[in-house]
Amino acid sequence: MSDPLIDRLKILIVATLKLEGVRPEEIPDDEPLIGSPRFGLDSIDALELVLALEKEFGVKIGSSEESRQALTSVATIAAFIRAHAPGA
Repeated sequence: MSDPLIDRLKILIVATLKLEGVRPEEIPDDEPLIGSPRFGLDSIDALELVLALEKEFGVKIGSSEESRQALTSVATIAAFIRAHAPGA
């Protein structure tokens, strides 16, 4: 059974970063996002994703170290949101 938060995150990632030719269901939950040769996300992409996550889920990702850890994979983003979202 799929996790609705992970599914929502994958859709947000594809839409925010305009990943041409990538369908949300093709993104593995635990595959590294930043620096991955498959997705090729860089620091600008990470910043865009942080802003989208803050807007969509009301979480604050403070430092660059915190964002590096939170944005490791879709699964780590979901865990971060569950731990830090208002009302979580």
